[in-house]
Amino acid sequence: MVGILVSENENIDKALKRFKKKYERSGVLKEFKKRTFYTKPSIEKRMERIKAQRRASRNRNN
Repeated sequence: MVGILVSENENIDKALKRFKKKYERSGVLKEFKKRTFYTKPSIEKRMERIKAQRRASRNRNN
């Protein structure tokens, strides 16, 4: 569960911005999207190989 503590004098916009940043970094939305549909293990392995190839090509270019 993601949450923040808001002080009395804190601006609500700043608190909301902190919450959104914490929410993004926690990976809740990413995990939700991952669990919404079933992917076969063979497809997951294929996607991991593609990701590894992309990372490798980026590292070669830099």
